[in-house]
Amino acid sequence: MRNIRTGRHDCFDRMVVDVPGAGRGDLGYSVRYVDTLHQDGSGRPVPVAGGAVLEVRVTAPSYAAETGEPTYPARATRPLPGVDLTGYRTFRDARFGGSFEGETQVGLGVRARLPFRVLELQDRLVIDVAHNWTGSR
Repeated sequence: MRNIRTGRHDCFDRMVVDVPGAGRGDLGYSVRYVDTLHQDGSGRPVPVAGGAVLEVRVTAPSYAAETGEPTYPARATRPLPGVDLTGYRTFRDARFGGSFEGETQVGLGVRARLPFRVLELQDRLVIDVAHNWTGSR
């Protein structure tokens, strides 16, 4: 995993996880609402602001498997580097859970348990969270 970025759209907020080398259909992932984000390995709770928390798991490490060197400069329980959610309608917080045994975990704080979709594209995973329950502006 190399980067996580976000964007605002008319009807939804978007998070993109860049995973170079992942072919379409090759990337393992899980995205679901959780009551509390618990860090893999330690089990410690990770505080994520918002009315609801989406746990995003990607079966790609945030480090080079051969050397252990970081490929994504995040720190466990801290906000995602380079992600500024000021002005977003749905997103409230984005925290790095960690990377443990080849799997990376992120907590995405949202306004409420709104509808979301996940798209798996070449080299990236896309998570869109609607601004409301009807999908309209």
